[in-house]
Amino acid sequence: MITQISSEVKAIHFQNFGSIVYLLQLPQQNILIDTSSKENSQELLSSLSSLNLTSKDINTIILTHAHYDHTENISLFPNASVFGDFKKQINTDHSQTEIPNILPIENQPIKEFKIHKTPGHTQGDILIQYNNILFSGDVIFHQGYIGRTDFPESNQEQMNKSLEFIKTLDFDILCPGH
Repeated sequence: MITQISSEVKAIHFQNFGSIVYLLQLPQQNILIDTSSKENSQELLSSLSSLNLTSKDINTIILTHAHYDHTENISLFPNASVFGDFKKQINTDHSQTEIPNILPIENQPIKEFKIHKTPGHTQGDILIQYNNILFSGDVIFHQGYIGRTDFPESNQEQMNKSLEFIKTLDFDILCPGH
């Protein structure tokens, strides 16, 4: 299911477990925030097709953090540069594997984005702010829920600091990972 967030932003929701994928269409840029889990690969491609896009039309992927349910479909997008604040991916069993060719988040090319590092759920969590929209991954959800901090890679104290930081941000629309 596709939901219109703003004129440039769409949310792609899935029937199976996995993160919401956000599509931002800016001049000469088709950007995904997160890529969801493998169970959603065909539904993701179908949703993009319904928007007259192919996987080759995606230029940039920005990952909010390294959990599998946000990263497993990277390989579907051969022309995309992938940015994040981590080098390893946490799998369902919480073992770590390398994600190839991930670029430092500081090098992401979208000048309209403000990137905020917000560790807690994982050490590499980031928020992406675009105008009045905040993409929060698994740091914070609607109705005040927050991402889990009982994983080996989590840190409750850092999460508390990140949540306090979010209170200082000016945004109108929250786009969480789930």
